[in-house]
Amino acid sequence: MKAIRRFTVRPVLPQPLGELAELARNLRWSWHPATRDLFESVDPALWAASGGDPVRLLGGVAPERLAELAGDEAFLGRLAEVGEDLRSYVSGARWYQEQTDAGAAGRELPRAIAYFSPEFGVTAALPQYSGGLGILAGDHLKAASDLGVPLIGVGLLYRHGYFRQSLSRDGWQQEHYPVLDPNELPLSLLRETDGTPAQVGLALPGGRLLRARVWQAQVGRVPLLMLDSDIEDNDVGERDVTDRLYGGGSEHRLLQEMLLGIGGVRAVRTYCRLTGHPEPEVFHTNEGHAGFLGLERIHELTAQRRDFDGSLEAVRAGTVFTTHTPVPAGIDRFDRELVAHHFGPDAELPLIDVARILRLGMETYPGGDPNVFNMAVMGLRLGRQANGVSTLHGKVSRDMFAGLWPGFDADEAPITSITNGVHAPTWVAPEVFRLGARVIGERRTETALTVGGGDGRWDAVADIDDADIWELRRALRGQLVAEARRRLRESWRGRGAATAELGWVEEALDPDVLTVGFARRVPSYKRLTLMLRDPDRLMELLLHPERPIQIVVAGKAHPADDGGKRLIQDLVRFTDDPRVRHRIVFLPDYGMAMAQALYPGCDVWLNNPLRPLEACGTSGMKAALNGCLNLSVLDGWWDEWFEPDFGWAIPTADGAATDDVRRDDLEAGALYDLLEQRIAPRFYERGAEGLPDRWIEMVRRTLTRLGPKVLAGRMVREYVEQLYVPAARAHRTLDAVSAGELAAWKARVREGWPRVGVDHVEGTAVGATAELGAALTLRVRVRLGALTPDDVEVQVIAGRVDAEDHITDAVAVPLKPTAGPDEEGRLRYEGPLALDHTGPFGYTVRILPSHRLLSGGAELGLVAVASDEGMGEGGGVLMR
Repeated sequence: MKAIRRFTVRPVLPQPLGELAELARNLRWSWHPATRDLFESVDPALWAASGGDPVRLLGGVAPERLAELAGDEAFLGRLAEVGEDLRSYVSGARWYQEQTDAGAAGRELPRAIAYFSPEFGVTAALPQYSGGLGILAGDHLKAASDLGVPLIGVGLLYRHGYFRQSLSRDGWQQEHYPVLDPNELPLSLLRETDGTPAQVGLALPGGRLLRARVWQAQVGRVPLLMLDSDIEDNDVGERDVTDRLYGGGSEHRLLQEMLLGIGGVRAVRTYCRLTGHPEPEVFHTNEGHAGFLGLERIHELTAQRRDFDGSLEAVRAGTVFTTHTPVPAGIDRFDRELVAHHFGPDAELPLIDVARILRLGMETYPGGDPNVFNMAVMGLRLGRQANGVSTLHGKVSRDMFAGLWPGFDADEAPITSITNGVHAPTWVAPEVFRLGARVIGERRTETALTVGGGDGRWDAVADIDDADIWELRRALRGQLVAEARRRLRESWRGRGAATAELGWVEEALDPDVLTVGFARRVPSYKRLTLMLRDPDRLMELLLHPERPIQIVVAGKAHPADDGGKRLIQDLVRFTDDPRVRHRIVFLPDYGMAMAQALYPGCDVWLNNPLRPLEACGTSGMKAALNGCLNLSVLDGWWDEWFEPDFGWAIPTADGAATDDVRRDDLEAGALYDLLEQRIAPRFYERGAEGLPDRWIEMVRRTLTRLGPKVLAGRMVREYVEQLYVPAARAHRTLDAVSAGELAAWKARVREGWPRVGVDHVEGTAVGATAELGAALTLRVRVRLGALTPDDVEVQVIAGRVDAEDHITDAVAVPLKPTAGPDEEGRLRYEGPLALDHTGPFGYTVRILPSHRLLSGGAELGLVAVASDEGMGEGGGVLMR
């Protein structure tokens, strides 16, 4: 029989245990060992059965056990201690507050930041994530909490979350969407002062209204607001808007993203009104999905009788946009007519002309499609600050979006980079934490894992005995083997196997064998099956009589990606082979719970994407924090921080003459060679004490050199210092008057720019060569039309030149006006150019818009560059 109505019966805790409910509702328990230990002691068996979820645990504890604990003085003492620790954590001063108290620099910190993301991976008990983007967002919130950064997270509450994965008998991915009841999750409703649930609404075409309630998860100090459209006030279609993550067709996705961006801003305003939380000065868009938040904020200002252009400048000032994808196919793009249908007088944001909205997202650059609305393009046009998520990805992003700034070299596109990090308290195994605490103390270990920075705490790893490190690594490997066998048995039962067929599972994997991990989403560019390129050679590595390896694999393909599902099936069929199934396993339903056993238990973490298509890739960071060594293509973060002292780089076969098939053959061959000739021998080599001394030293170097770098604490500090503070400063500067002034100036410059140009350039005659240390005196004639010298900057761009006369390592040197208009209306600019490099050297001259309120010279995408016809003597020299 199926129930016709479902509801939740909450437990009534005895008064002495009331603080347990508060602890369960603050997700800090997910990364705080003492709180987790406390909940486990309530009922160890039930804790395991609940998946380590305190809400589920408390909902299932027998009243008799609760009564027993209410009279247990030792338990009540621990409860009081943990509760006090949480209160101190939430209310005490942390890194951000220390900066605020540090004088003028501290006063520039934003009062609050709103952080929008379509998914958040905070804990397995709140399954609202699909992969790296959500895990990164969850780690961002947790690190912000640890640092005391006043962040408000904003997302959607998906009633089915992302899918749960299983396998058919023949290894094909199966998707299952469980129904999630918010009342059974660590959430609470945001309520109005009269106790009714707070709501936000979106106007839809045809007079319809999309309503959403606002649920709140408390992530340490950080509130996470999650909008839920599955309420009785909505019609059936509107109730399904937040049904599942990344589901449905184009209109469904558009409505999700409108609710996230527009509804999310309205939810933030409601939350601040009800709680007194400071209004955000900075709005951070984590990928393009939430980009409509900028339009809502423009609409707020136009409702105050401010014009669109001035409102746009004010909103851009306080907006940060982070792009996470290095491939155009990873960006949400909608038909422009679909977008137009959902905005305007009969739909959302009626005070904004629809044509102005469409222009923000149109691909008006060469190679773009003007008939689509690109969410990343809108994000870049609405964000004064923008970044990629690793140094290499920043370069890839500048190349990919260079068309938005025509006339500029791609390297000048205003997209910087902040390399992702991971929240160590979430991903470091408790055993690793305890070993660190034994050496430097619990409090210093906690600080090292949260704040980051090179303060010497990580150097204490050098004081840990080799034997202790090796015993830890073996224990973690053994835990992974036990967990893998449990999941393997469960998977095979789901595939239809009888218990009698599964005796071999008890022999699957070996706690003393070199263990390689590979787990991630399964788009084609991540190359799940590169390891299968030569199945016979892989089999030899797995079954080597003296130096075997074993591989644990996990990953999900998008439900609509049959290509990814075929890759999984190919791998599963190989792992099913009785000859190797004890050495290589595929574990279905990869998620946070599995990952927290997988990362610590592996000796080597494998990553072999197509370079440069991995934006960052943080799984290897999580593994490294547990003493696992990385084996990866030089992509994402590994391209930035790889050193041969603590890992291995898979060579990239990316020559122009190499086709896809040959590239995969070459890179797979290099992978096999590394495993066979360098990695396995080092793992099994033993020193005088019977330990793998050289392997242990690589583990040490991984922890001491990579540990401080890969932390989310480091990442969030960089966001604060490099992006949030400049955004807050610009937000405060661009008030209504200044924003209007800037908008009017931009309009005047755009109108006058066609008449701006460089007419003539001459330099001190030096012939074909010049001496190092000499200087050229440049004289330039420019046309400014209706503009004035105050509107522009004339620059000489100089540096080494390649065989095609392209300037590399360019340096910009401003020139100064020295004479008024001649009879043709041209102005003269002059300045010295120091010749400070040897070898082929060259220069050119350009004119850029210049205004004190611009973020940089490329902001308008306008530039006038000297042509060859206008060059006088001294245009290119060979330095000696």
